[in-house]
Amino acid sequence: MLKLSRRAMLAGSAATVALAACAPRTPKEDAAPARTVPAYADGVAMAAGIAAGETTALEQVEAAITRAKAVEPQINGIVSETFEIARSDAAGLLSGALAGVPSFIKDLIDWKGAPTLAGSRGLAGHMATTDNPFASRWRGAGIVSLGKSATPEAGLISSTEPLSNGPTHNPWDLTRIPGGSSGGAAALVAARVVPFAHASDGGGSIRIPASTCGVFGLKPSRDRLPYSEPGAAPPIQISVNHAVTLSVRDSIALFRAAEANDGTYPLLGDIQPLTRRLRIGYAPEPIGGTALAAETRTAMEDVAQLCRDLGHTVVDYTFPMDGPKFTDAFILYWAAGAGMFAQQVAAFSGKPVGPEIVEPWTLGLAGMAVKRIGEVPDTITYLQGFEAQYASFFDSLDVILSPVTGSPAVPIGEQAPDGDFDKVMESVLRFVAYTSPMNVAGAASMSVPLAWSPSGLPIGAMFSGKRGDDALLFELALELEAARPWADRKPPVSAA
Repeated sequence: MLKLSRRAMLAGSAATVALAACAPRTPKEDAAPARTVPAYADGVAMAAGIAAGETTALEQVEAAITRAKAVEPQINGIVSETFEIARSDAAGLLSGALAGVPSFIKDLIDWKGAPTLAGSRGLAGHMATTDNPFASRWRGAGIVSLGKSATPEAGLISSTEPLSNGPTHNPWDLTRIPGGSSGGAAALVAARVVPFAHASDGGGSIRIPASTCGVFGLKPSRDRLPYSEPGAAPPIQISVNHAVTLSVRDSIALFRAAEANDGTYPLLGDIQPLTRRLRIGYAPEPIGGTALAAETRTAMEDVAQLCRDLGHTVVDYTFPMDGPKFTDAFILYWAAGAGMFAQQVAAFSGKPVGPEIVEPWTLGLAGMAVKRIGEVPDTITYLQGFEAQYASFFDSLDVILSPVTGSPAVPIGEQAPDGDFDKVMESVLRFVAYTSPMNVAGAASMSVPLAWSPSGLPIGAMFSGKRGDDALLFELALELEAARPWADRKPPVSAA
């Protein structure tokens, strides 16, 4: 079976990279009991209501299907519907911390019984016969998947506009992107279809769509949660699995449900709003030297002041690194993964690598890797050494505050995968100007929806720590959520 993961895409040495790829609820006969669960709640509240007998998993699944049908024609965030399977699962015996809560799985990992297409036309017909290890944790928690959420091809770009499914639209402004690569997940959560959805992050793919869609997204530390199937590890494991959520407590609950118990990290303990005061480095400048949009700078200054008002010490900070060198190295490593993916698709489809089976953006990245194949070993060595450099950033800081992206959500089409490669790359580098160092370092990082532009577009604030600082970020997130709540701020396209 084809394994569709960045672990497979990036596995092996430099030689490996030598490329030459709603139905309404059926009424009960008996009178329904009085409901204490609101019509729409976060996942923790839904699970508690189900466990208490105040509602049922099937009722919550049916309601979510109704919501999905109401907004999907506008946002286009679902790749594969598995509504009937979800109804069957919800009607069965479910157990776990989030039993009966409806959600979606990003179309980059396997969920048994659903297609895994990775946003690619060349993978049509690919069905999952087993669960990805991370997906099995969600199934074990009792989460009910309604289907697969949209992603760009192989998760390789910061917009979700795959040629296989068409663009996903941002619920805050349908002419704008929802971000990527977890764009479908973030759009569905922002539109209040489900309280949370699976997401993954290999260069910002949880935090970017969380920012552009006004939801919460934490990127866990490397190896804190399961990522992929056992097998050859890539030179640098940059990708992680977790979720985008409406509430911070849902993110914490999902983290606990999925975390590994192998001794690498202590299990997540009791998480309460932060009480100690932090020394926060405020770093608004993009690492690659691109410009920061005025509305984003204003938003970040506002968030920095919020942190001061809460009693934290906020100091101006500049990342002590060669930003252009790092960005170039990361893009080359990313391009090598695109080439591996193209080869996988060719093997699955039985067709040669080309525009018939993979998108022009993927082909462009793969071609870049071929042209620069001789640079790959030194690039890997450089990136492997970056974790120690990144850790040194925190010698006198607790966390770093920066934007998630260089601007609010850009228009659909600006990062289309069939656009001019150089122009699309220019837009991507201008937009994705902050998030990748934390992937290379394996560090914890999160986007918190604390600001909106004058035109009403969400602008996430990114707080980043060291590897293993997940609990600290969750505590800070709870404090920020209490200080400036966002759950009641709904986008124009909302099913709630």
